Amino acid sequence: MTLQRMLAAAALLAVCLLSSAAPAQTTLRIGLADDPDILDPTLSRTYVGRIVFASLCDKLVDISPELDIVPQLATEWQWADDNKTLVMKLRRGVTFQDGEPMDAAAVKFSLERHLTLPGSNRKAEISALKSIEIVDDHTVKLMLDKPFAPLLAQLSDRAGMIVSPKAAQAEGDKFGEHPVCAGPFKFTERVAQDRIVLDRFADYWNKDSIHFDRVVFLPIADSTVRLSNVQSGQLDLIERVAATDLDTVRKDTRLKLASITSLAYNGITINTDNGERAKNPLGQDKRVREALELSIDRAALNQVVFNGEFAPGNQWEAPSSPWYVKGMPIPARDVTKAKSLLAAAGVPHPTFTMMVPTNPELLRAAQVVQSMAAEAGFDIKIQATEFASAIDLASKGDYEAFLIGWSGRTDPDGNLYIFVSCRAPPALNTGHYCNQDVDTELDAARGTSDPAERMVHYAKVAAQTLADRPLIYLWHPKGLYAMSTKLAGFEPYPDGLIRPQGIKLQ
Repeated sequence: MTLQRMLAAAALLAVCLLSSAAPAQTTLRIGLADDPDILDPTLSRTYVGRIVFASLCDKLVDISPELDIVPQLATEWQWADDNKTLVMKLRRGVTFQDGEPMDAAAVKFSLERHLTLPGSNRKAEISALKSIEIVDDHTVKLMLDKPFAPLLAQLSDRAGMIVSPKAAQAEGDKFGEHPVCAGPFKFTERVAQDRIVLDRFADYWNKDSIHFDRVVFLPIADSTVRLSNVQSGQLDLIERVAATDLDTVRKDTRLKLASITSLAYNGITINTDNGERAKNPLGQDKRVREALELSIDRAALNQVVFNGEFAPGNQWEAPSSPWYVKGMPIPARDVTKAKSLLAAAGVPHPTFTMMVPTNPELLRAAQVVQSMAAEAGFDIKIQATEFASAIDLASKGDYEAFLIGWSGRTDPDGNLYIFVSCRAPPALNTGHYCNQDVDTELDAARGTSDPAERMVHYAKVAAQTLADRPLIYLWHPKGLYAMSTKLAGFEPYPDGLIRPQGIKLQ
């Protein structure tokens, strides 16, 4: 038995024991493809962490399935001062899971924490915030140093999560071990690589929408194991069903399938300037990176690994998106040109190590890339690494290339700025790519709300970054979920988050 399967078996034993402590129908059991990183919305950077946060931490605003901004902790908002001030009215009667009031002072504290906490991965997302003013207990005024078009979209994610000031100050750098927010479930227990347990918060402002007493998240990297356990009834819902398993789900009368077009992308992030491991031909010569891209047939990769279910792509937005730069389409595979570029770079047979999370689909994709690139002269070593460990290594610059994805944001800035800006968090721009011309265009795109004008700037960003290739985008996945037919009320969203509101057993 592999270590991965042993961990999955242990997780399932744990959920059986947990379920026996309360009637089965009061516990929602969700299988995750990875183990989240720290459960602190200021420091977190993983997709699965965001899934957990959807049950733990409400935000100022949320999105609808159609990607509209909708109220959550804020009930209304209005722009003023030529779009340099945002006034937000807060929901009354909301308390944190420690009983403290969720008010304007808490919003000010949380936003300032995002901006000032060492290691914050939210700072770049809301860097235009100059100050936060408390108008009254239920009104805040967010003042910007310049117009910032993506702000509301950023506040619909972790940057908009409001934490209890009392708990954050008391816990300090341990807050992620005992997070306290204003969401429908409160933190109870976490065992790394095993389970995260949340229990219902009785005083949740929207408690009538919650129909479970407990949510248990179980990280199970092996998609086959996840599927078998939702089939057997040990899990109620799993995310990221393997595309190759879709027919199995559709034919199983115990299961139903939900899917949605995702905002996400997957690609190869390359270490270009983060420490000693960047000092290799792939990291230092963009001709080698171009050769790598030209060695890959994205359509064939999609067909072989994902049964043609996903969308090949070469940008941070899918070709179907209105934000896709149509003047720079997906390049065709050209092995001859790839070999020529490697010869010109003086490295006809470059070798590099590609780190890949221990996810079966990602590992299969890595093997396909490895085989394709070998035809152009590349020797790729695949380093299979547990997800949280891979994220940590990437943050430290201890990698050469990393096959990894991003779960996607409603505004293109959220898919781009934090990965290619010179001012991006090093935990996200792990390769330390930096180009001042790119930063100028990113800032200009942030400063206007006119989509046509923003696209002019994004086209210039694409012209530079797609030539430099600090990140080679490969495909855009679908959100695929399998669940028990007894589960009702689940609605998939393009951001991939599992919102517990409305989910029930029938």
